[in-house]
Amino acid sequence: MIGLVLALLAGYGVFLLYTRFAFGWEGIGFGPAVGGRRSRRPRIAEYLAQAGLADVRLVELAAVMGVLGLVGGAVAYAVFGGVLVPAFVSVGGAFLPIGMARSSRARRRDKAREGWPRMLEELRLQATTMGRSVPQALLNVGEAGPPELRPAFAAARREWLISTEFEGTLAVLKEQLADATADSVCETLLIAHEVGGADLDRRLSALTEDRMQDLQGRKDAQAKQAGAKFARWFVLIVPLGMAIAGLSIGAGRPAYATAGGQAAVLVGLSIMAACWVWAGRIMTLPGERRVFYR
Repeated sequence: MIGLVLALLAGYGVFLLYTRFAFGWEGIGFGPAVGGRRSRRPRIAEYLAQAGLADVRLVELAAVMGVLGLVGGAVAYAVFGGVLVPAFVSVGGAFLPIGMARSSRARRRDKAREGWPRMLEELRLQATTMGRSVPQALLNVGEAGPPELRPAFAAARREWLISTEFEGTLAVLKEQLADATADSVCETLLIAHEVGGADLDRRLSALTEDRMQDLQGRKDAQAKQAGAKFARWFVLIVPLGMAIAGLSIGAGRPAYATAGGQAAVLVGLSIMAACWVWAGRIMTLPGERRVFYR
């Protein structure tokens, strides 16, 4: 009976997650919340774009989540037995792709921050000193930029060759990069291209200096957090190692499969997950908010 209830709750939770990210529904009902607005760009789509997974469909993501959930539940059942712990681990395993996408997103964003100051300086030289047009300078700089950014610039170049519309090209670039710095650069270049003026050099220089200061500040903060991030892994390694070692002590797996054993393991896993998430939140550096995107 408990297994049936847990299965129903897990299924309904997957339904709520899918409808939230796929259709923008809010609330816990079977349909969209009354008076709610459908998100024009779901948050999960932005995460996938920043992680380089913009072409991944939500159906495919849901399938991967389901498979990993089953694998995690099977491994937990092999170690601990019972029903509660495998169900808990199954839910955690299902959300593993989201966590991996967030990690990839963070790494991609860091690479973008490191590459933008040099790209902006080269863009300033090509657009002002070498006399190239703003679209040509931007696309040339993007082709020689960091590998993480090149696919987005390649898509923007295709859009430019097809339409020769700079605003549409920048819209593609912003959608692919999904980065606050990219939004600011694109809007600055769009205004310079449409309005013109002699202050492009000054604006790009100021933007370059701002990016360099932000990058240096983040590197200093990350260096101070290195020890804490390393220690954070012990939140997972030590308790799991002790749990595995417990298989060879006393009754071993049958003890874990009892009601008391399942409750104890479930409490321990919950504390581990809470500490991991809490530690990650307090060590997360504040990110920039995107303001120039639809």
